[in-house]
Amino acid sequence: MTQNQSAAQPEMKRHRVEGPRNHIIAFILSLALTIIAFAAVSAGELNKTFVYIILLSMAILQVFVQMAFWMHMKDRGHTIPIISILSGVFVCILLVILALYWMWW
Repeated sequence: MTQNQSAAQPEMKRHRVEGPRNHIIAFILSLALTIIAFAAVSAGELNKTFVYIILLSMAILQVFVQMAFWMHMKDRGHTIPIISILSGVFVCILLVILALYWMWW
């Protein structure tokens, strides 16, 4: 191959291969969060408020794990979907607050 032939060919960019390591970590995290939530519910002697707090925190952590690892939101180029999701969450929270305010007014 001469120097002219190599200059005429476009350079191929290599994509970074993630491999199964991150997926295994995410799967183990998801299982651990699910087991913690299940254990909190199945333990009958815990305070209900404490169980609700544990369930809500495990659910929020589970959403972050799912979004970051399975939906690849941690990677570059996902700014618009992240903004859209955060906007939807804001609107949902606002609607719940307004509905509660309307009911108690």
